[in-house]
Amino acid sequence: MSMIEKIKAKARSNVKTIVLPEGDEIRTVEAAVKIKADGLATPVLIGNKDAINATAAKAGVDISGIVTIDPLKSDKAASYTETLYELRKSKGVTPEDAARLVSDPMYYGIMMVKCGDADGLVSGAVHTTGDMLRPALQIIKTKPGMKVVSSSFLMDCPNKDLGEDGLLVYADCVVMPCPTAEEMAHIAVSAAETARTLCGIEEPRVALLSFSTKGSAKHDLVTKVQEATAIAHALAPDLLLDGELQFDAALVPEVGASKAPGSPVAGRANVLVFPDLQAGNIGYKITQRIGGADCFAVLQGLAKPCNDLSRGCSVEDIVNTVAMTAVQAQ
Repeated sequence: MSMIEKIKAKARSNVKTIVLPEGDEIRTVEAAVKIKADGLATPVLIGNKDAINATAAKAGVDISGIVTIDPLKSDKAASYTETLYELRKSKGVTPEDAARLVSDPMYYGIMMVKCGDADGLVSGAVHTTGDMLRPALQIIKTKPGMKVVSSSFLMDCPNKDLGEDGLLVYADCVVMPCPTAEEMAHIAVSAAETARTLCGIEEPRVALLSFSTKGSAKHDLVTKVQEATAIAHALAPDLLLDGELQFDAALVPEVGASKAPGSPVAGRANVLVFPDLQAGNIGYKITQRIGGADCFAVLQGLAKPCNDLSRGCSVEDIVNTVAMTAVQAQ
């Protein structure tokens, strides 16, 4: 069974409610039907009901069993408006501002998650990452003790000698362009939690990557990774974590034994934390395109799960991301 099939099986075991605020987008509507039919989650389509119904008719799918909500006609709008005003009035948000925001499907969906009426949210077929992440950070906020929202890519590699039977977690490949040492440490801790929650990896082994292994090179960029490693140890003292390590020292047993003898991680890492977004984004695409890995992206660090899609996503991409979001919500 592939990694994504294992995630889907876990999603079915404890069905969660996932909001889709792009409710009148055709791929989203088609995905909602598949999600419902496959028992992966209870999908909720947000938007104008006439527009949603017209999209479903165009797609030739039956959405009669799927919950649809129009924020402009919802009986929850008033309570969401009051809650949002209380949350944001210190930032200058007025009651009128709050009402206007709640009428927007994205903000309405975020408020559903905040107020416990849904367990998670998935968007991005139309909206940018910022369109979703901005209200999520304002309203849902980060997990207690977590200072940053970041991303992990779940890399399912054909070479089963790598990581955890071919499974590797790469972070951060989407969100933080140039994390500080402290931010890199928080990304490492979040990625380990993603490995446990989504991938079923009981023992995450986290490598903080660099072009240096254990002081083999001297540079401010190397120092940052060394500092990040120390901070991450303080944040999660029981986590198997080491750095700075070169990519091959993290993954290849012989190289790890030679370059970092005695390391609890070197040569057998299953979670790889990149020093910046350039390295992470390039690294996952090399692994995908040259290494033949299947890859799946999730956001991490929010108090409740919200995930982003590529605007070029397929119906199956939406289905997979909803399944992952549902498991994060468990």
